[in-house]
Amino acid sequence: MPNLENAKKALRQDKKRTVRNKTRKAEIKSLRVKLRKMIDSKNIEQSEEVAKLVCKKLDKAEQKNVFKKNTVARYKSRLMKKVNALKNA
Repeated sequence: MPNLENAKKALRQDKKRTVRNKTRKAEIKSLRVKLRKMIDSKNIEQSEEVAKLVCKKLDKAEQKNVFKKNTVARYKSRLMKKVNALKNA
């Protein structure tokens, strides 16, 4: 347990941020799974819409330092590769 007031405050802030970041990560993960299922079912229009939403959420998470820049780039690249393969198939 922290002894100093500023250490106590830092611990409180860290707990709040952890909860907030976990919520954002879980939301993005569920959207990514949803997109993969749409791609598997070959639903082109809806998968494009969800892909835009996923990219938007990932970019926002990157701005808020939930994910690192390269992690977001990797996720987006893999998802868009699958969406584009579905469109061109």
